[in-house]
Amino acid sequence: MKKRFYQMLVGCYIVAALVLVAACNDKLDIQTRYPFTVETMPVPKKLKVNETAEIRCELKREGRWEDTRYTIRWFLFDGKGTLKTEDGTVLLPNDRYPLTQETFRLYYTSQSDEQSGFTVWVEDSDGQSVELEFDFNADNDKEDGDGSGIEEE
Repeated sequence: MKKRFYQMLVGCYIVAALVLVAACNDKLDIQTRYPFTVETMPVPKKLKVNETAEIRCELKREGRWEDTRYTIRWFLFDGKGTLKTEDGTVLLPNDRYPLTQETFRLYYTSQSDEQSGFTVWVEDSDGQSVELEFDFNADNDKEDGDGSGIEEE
């Protein structure tokens, strides 16, 4: 009886060991790529020449991976103007700049007496990107002498 009990016990140990060895996998499934969006506050639709629009942006991530890095770049496709960061860095078109904060501000200064438009891309180190498009019409309205802003014909 004792011998039979020890044989069953040894059999259970062997089965348990086989199950543990088969269940072990040295490849961990760690997610490193998370979707993200960039939310912006509303911006004006009209700008005068040399007038600056503040664009408040916030990076919204669905998950966090410590090694993910974000960059920003832009392209002016219509009109003339400059884009700066809140620290005063002038962004050159199509050059990548690191984003160091999840909440940031961009300042677009129109240098066009017609409409202007540009696209901003925020990209992560995994190749995902979010595209933001901004269009501004020229504000060439001239107030008349009474200050009402209404033109008489």
